[in-house]
Amino acid sequence: MLSLHRLFLLHELHRLETMSAVAHTHSMSPSAVSQQLSLLERETKVTLFEQAGRRVVVTDAGVRLARRAEEMLGLLESAEAELQEAQGDVGGVLRVASFQTPLIALAPSAVSVLEERHPQLRIELAQREVEGAYEGLLAHRFEVILGEDYPGGQRVVRRGTDREGLLRDPMLLVLPDTGPWSRVRTVADLAEAPWALDPEGARTGIWERTYLRSAGIEPWVRFDTPDPLLQVHLVRSGHAVAFVPGIIAAEHLGGTRPVRLPGDPHRTLYTAARAGAASHPALLAFRAAMVEAAGTLSDLHGLDRLGE
Repeated sequence: MLSLHRLFLLHELHRLETMSAVAHTHSMSPSAVSQQLSLLERETKVTLFEQAGRRVVVTDAGVRLARRAEEMLGLLESAEAELQEAQGDVGGVLRVASFQTPLIALAPSAVSVLEERHPQLRIELAQREVEGAYEGLLAHRFEVILGEDYPGGQRVVRRGTDREGLLRDPMLLVLPDTGPWSRVRTVADLAEAPWALDPEGARTGIWERTYLRSAGIEPWVRFDTPDPLLQVHLVRSGHAVAFVPGIIAAEHLGGTRPVRLPGDPHRTLYTAARAGAASHPALLAFRAAMVEAAGTLSDLHGLDRLGE
């Protein structure tokens, strides 16, 4: 019988493309990965990969087997979900990866709900950006992740995953309470303002710069940081203006003036899990708790709206 672990490593070689990437992702040495895949090749009596210069390339037969391995892993997770459901309880460990703002605004409430309703379920949270979270999900280091899509950006859907929408989150402009940038009336009034923006290559940073450039503004990025709470602090202290997601508005924007943007841009938050585990009771309980937490967020309808 073929080793499921070795089949998984073949699947990972097909996904990640190099032995060193597989080794790094799974905390193995490249020689150990190579040894396991060579054993799989001997077991199958088929050439699964071959050397192409300095790289190893998965053969057509290897690709077909890697895809079968993906199917088998999915079936195994589906079987585990069915067994857990048959036991009639929600327990075990659920490893979650999320970027910062849902961890701040949603995760504490969701974890409290789960601790009360499912005391046998242990939630472990790790802060990761969306790309890193997806890599961890596909590598089986996490069971569920939180992601985000921005207006005009590419919708992220990874092969072999199950994605479920969580909420639409308005993007707000945050201005200081006092000073020259406190009472601007239009986006154009911010042409000379100092900004606190996410890094240029980040998903949020791309959206921020695209939005400003579409308004004819090439932003002066005075502070380049991915930390929204630091951005808000810089606004509060009068040193910058910034964009922030609505989910942190209720508790973290004191001493600032948040306003809605022209066009009312929103990002979409979602959860993603491996497709085979989509019906696992722990995952279902977590998703339900996150939806419940999202439903408790403050209403932002009373905010002023900036002009074009």
